[in-house]
Amino acid sequence: MDQLFLVTWKSFLIFFMLVTLSRSIGRKLLAQMSYFDFTVAITIGSISGSYVVQMVQGMWVLIAPLLLTICTIFFDYIHLKNIRIRKISEGEPVVVIQNGRILEKSLKRLRYHLDNLESQLREKGIFDFNEVEFAVLEPHGQLSVLKKSQYLPLTPEDMKMSTKYKGMSTEIIKDGQILEQNLKQNNLTREWLSNELKQRSINNISDIIYAALNTSGVLYISLRQSNLKYIQRVED
Repeated sequence: MDQLFLVTWKSFLIFFMLVTLSRSIGRKLLAQMSYFDFTVAITIGSISGSYVVQMVQGMWVLIAPLLLTICTIFFDYIHLKNIRIRKISEGEPVVVIQNGRILEKSLKRLRYHLDNLESQLREKGIFDFNEVEFAVLEPHGQLSVLKKSQYLPLTPEDMKMSTKYKGMSTEIIKDGQILEQNLKQNNLTREWLSNELKQRSINNISDIIYAALNTSGVLYISLRQSNLKYIQRVED
């Protein structure tokens, strides 16, 4: 029982310590981790794991991962029920660009420098700060961006055009197996599917890795790699 008590309180201690340290390091740990941040994170995790392993003997150490999992599930449940705790442990979204202006105080508070901001904007396909109206750094470290209206893509609504309904595609074949239930839900038959495959010169269903029907009635089919006549190479 001494070992059980030892592994229990040490696992709880490590869990709270890691959560606190991760929260202190900031959102960069999740999104824009540098080599230095990566080294620190790995070191902290290794030291924490070694602490439990060295202090607990025998098979009792295997209880530690179970206890850490229970702690995680428990905290997830608390986050669902309590907004305040969620804000404390995960943080809140922070505006870093407002009306096209970079908010320097917000960057300093987050320890989030301009290089991080530029990098994440480029990931969004934005290479010019003039295009940005608002940028919000989310609690999970990702950057949400609202472009200025003149840089937003033109939509059918802007053109006062009506559009057709577009929903989720329905899987018809997966890994060479026909999904009979999905055929029935769409009032389709094997005969219809057979005709569609014949039109594409496909004789064996097992050659298909994936097939799906979109809401426009167009059937997408992807063959297994071994059945492709040509595969594009990216390397020189």
